[in-house]
Amino acid sequence: MTEETPGLGENAENPDVPSGATPDDAAPKSAEPSTEEGPAAPAGDAESKTSAQDVGLTAQLDQVRTALNERTADLQRLQAEYQNYRRRVERDKVTVKEIAAANLLGELLPTLDDVGRAREHGELVGGFKSVAESLETVVAKLGLQQFGKEGEPFDPTIHEALMHSYAPDVTETTCVAILQPGYRIGERTIRPARVAVAEPQPGAQTVKGETVDADAEQAEAPDKDNGGPDEG
Repeated sequence: MTEETPGLGENAENPDVPSGATPDDAAPKSAEPSTEEGPAAPAGDAESKTSAQDVGLTAQLDQVRTALNERTADLQRLQAEYQNYRRRVERDKVTVKEIAAANLLGELLPTLDDVGRAREHGELVGGFKSVAESLETVVAKLGLQQFGKEGEPFDPTIHEALMHSYAPDVTETTCVAILQPGYRIGERTIRPARVAVAEPQPGAQTVKGETVDADAEQAEAPDKDNGGPDEG
């Protein structure tokens, strides 16, 4: 008769289980979830983080746009100031040039007056005529312009009245004689025209461009008390 070794029958099917182990120890352990990557974040938290990032980026973009607009406005202001500076410099150059020319030509006006008087008296002949014409050509190139004509209305801004009289054939204060012509450079008057002026007769009335003597009109009017025609 064969003897059975104690415990050999129980452990024959599980030879790898050490003796004295319980059945729970012999059962294979189920795989446990790994905790190395950490617990998964809820979907709501991820959306909140994304929304917060979008808000932050939008705020930064707004700040950048505001700074860009400010820099653009500064650049435009600097450009406008520079353009104004250039125009002011150009205007000052023209003004300085006109002042310099006016000072120079102002010293030549007496000579030009002598040339004009010699021409009026028929004395501008020979070599003197050539010199005078050359002088007038040079001053004209420098921008000197002569003004003042008989018959034009008197303008106190460009005329200087040296003589005054009354005339029946004028309807307003008029330059009837040019004693000395005026000169200008551009809009700058170097010397006003010196003139003799005439005004309408005192008591004269202007009717449709004609001057009528009020006393004469009254004398020509029929006098009913002195033999005038009776009505009806």
